[in-house]
This record gives sequence, structure tokens and C-alpha cells, in this order.
Amino acid sequence: MTKEQINALNQQFKDASPIELITFFLDKYEDKIALSSSLGAEDQVLTQMVTSIKSDASIFTLDTGRLFPETYDLIDRTSKKYKTNIQVYFPQPTAVETMVKEKGINLFFDSIENRKQCCNTRKIEPLKRAFKGLDAWICGLRADQSVTRSEIQLIEWDENNNIVKINPLAFWSEQDVWDYIDEKGIPVNPLHKKGFPSIGCQPCTRAIMEGEDVRAGRWYWENPDTKECGLHKK
Repeated sequence: MTKEQINALNQQFKDASPIELITFFLDKYEDKIALSSSLGAEDQVLTQMVTSIKSDASIFTLDTGRLFPETYDLIDRTSKKYKTNIQVYFPQPTAVETMVKEKGINLFFDSIENRKQCCNTRKIEPLKRAFKGLDAWICGLRADQSVTRSEIQLIEWDENNNIVKINPLAFWSEQDVWDYIDEKGIPVNPLHKKGFPSIGCQPCTRAIMEGEDVRAGRWYWENPDTKECGLHKK
């Protein structure tokens, strides 16, 4: 898809609801589109929206092997509530074994380079496998989540993966998300009520303090401008 086509679609859908946007792309790409879910609040909203439009829509998640127990439980609860089979992608065992053997089990605390290697092994490589056969993916990014996401658009071209990226909640506020969750009775991770607005791998996530942005607890030992795992690079 060209830059001009992306710009035209963003203009076309600038005032559309997330449901309208999702419906259009599910119809357009049929079995070549999937929702990538981390089981966070935004992705839970999108799971409800996607399955309400197309009950057998493709949804996948990445199991890094270091997730919170509450996240695993939520995968099960969500699958049962929406009668959907969330496909789970795992990292390559030999790649994880080699990385840990060479740099240690908690290598990510030692340097940004090590942390990015861990993210690449546990998340990026499985994501690339999940993308095989797809032309578009839906994800739960919002512009006000962090400084690294402030310029996102509803529709983008993911150059790293050569795939169309759709952010239906790009311009929603955190309050919009939680209002919708309450309205629809959507299951969420209980850690959200314990100060975890953004939940990733267990050792790399902490609760946030009052006044911090919603992603301050992710890779909390790093500067804000490095806090992406590589899934959402321009």
C-alpha cells in the first residue's frame, strides 16, 4: 500500500468509530488480517469489537515465557467468553536457551542492547511467524500512552514487516477505554487495579506511581525514549 493510499484512508476514517474502521478492514482483508493482542485493556476492547463483527476473526498473542500468571488466566477467560481460539505463539526454545546460556536469565537488566535482544528473541521473532500470510494487523496502540506513540495514525504502513497496521483506538483516551470496558462487561487483567495500566513480561513490569504515564512501569529502569520492544517501530 502506498503512502498516498494510507493518507487517503486516514482522511476517510478520521471521524469514524473504531467499529466502523474495524468492519471496513475485516471486510477488505478477510482471512488476511488478525488482531494482535497482549491482553491489555485496549486489546481486550478490540477483542470484544472484533468478535462482535466477525465471530471467527483471527486473534493471536505472544507468550514470551515470562508473563504474569494473571495474564495466562486472562487468555483462558477471554477465549471462553468470546468463544474464540486465541492462537498463542511461543519463542524458539533453542534461541532462548542460547541467549540465557550466554548472557544469563535476567540479561535485560544489564543493558538496553541485552533487553532488546531478549525482546527480539521472545517477541519479535514469534511475531514475524504470526504475520506469515497476513496483509494487515489490528493493534491497541493509543497516541497518549507514551512519548514513543504520540504521532501514531489510525492506519499506518509497517515497513519492518511490510504489512498494513490499523490502530482503531489511536485517539481514544484511557477513560474512553475503561468506560467501554465497564459498559460491555469486558474481562480484564486484575493487575490493572493494582497499579499496572500496561502489563508485559513479569520481571520487566512494575506498578506505576501517581502522575506517571501509563507505560512508565514498562522497562522502568530505562529512559522513556527507549521504551519499545521493537513491535511498533516506524
